[in-house]
Amino acid sequence: MDKSRRSYIYAGLAILFWSTIPTAFKICLKELGILQMLTLASLVSTIVLFIILAAGRKVKLLRDSTGKEILSSALLGLINPFIYYLILLRAYQLLPAQVAQPLNMIWPIILVFLSVPLLGQKIGLKSYIALFISFAGVFIISSQGNLFGHMHADIRGVLLATGSSVFWAFYFILNVRDKREETIKLFLNFLFGTIYLVAALLITGKWNLEGSSIKGIIPAVYIGIFEMGITFWFWLKALQMASSTDKVSNLVYIAPFLSLVFVHFILHEPVYYTTPAGLVLIISGIWIQNIKTRRS
Repeated sequence: MDKSRRSYIYAGLAILFWSTIPTAFKICLKELGILQMLTLASLVSTIVLFIILAAGRKVKLLRDSTGKEILSSALLGLINPFIYYLILLRAYQLLPAQVAQPLNMIWPIILVFLSVPLLGQKIGLKSYIALFISFAGVFIISSQGNLFGHMHADIRGVLLATGSSVFWAFYFILNVRDKREETIKLFLNFLFGTIYLVAALLITGKWNLEGSSIKGIIPAVYIGIFEMGITFWFWLKALQMASSTDKVSNLVYIAPFLSLVFVHFILHEPVYYTTPAGLVLIISGIWIQNIKTRRS
């Protein structure tokens, strides 16, 4: 099998697993608190990433990390998984899965606007058009099937879901500027994130999992493996093997539509007509922005 076909297999696996995560979030949050769930998931992710490092014989590269790189990982781990997922999971508590997940997708547009103060880039008219289209999608999704009536969505959840995209965009910029090997960065980021989460559990006194349902622990482990751990490796392999990274990277936009299938049949959420309609607008805005970026 040639590399191009293998890249699509890896991409397909990543998209499949990522599309199940909103459902896993909701199932887990019914049984565990946010801190408990996230700590367990982050710990599992750290273990998975270390196994990937060991399998690739890259553990020795950890010893080559400089003090500056360790500090960078400490900062990145504070943003993701610590702050980013705490905000996102609170949004999932307040909103239906089909609303929280797509609202978080506007980060590529936010990324462009953050690049102005952080990278000194200039913004063209297309970026503003893309932002307007994507936020129109956010508004439509937030209506939860009642576009021309009273908005049903919890406004706090909407702000948290869209606000989490700011932290992810900020994390993305800092991560791209760090030129270390991706798996090394991910492992150290989640190692520090897990340390912060364990400390938060101890400080808040919510560290005891005794009495927690296995129905909460299993999806938390699943999230650690397939949201934060091995799926990132699948996606990196897909991009590395692809003959055209654009063709493969665009496949990720299948995930939010596929996730609606799991949300409907497992969580039994009725899929509002406004969810796919808003998703189309959000992805259209991102597509317009990407066209502009490639031409630049």
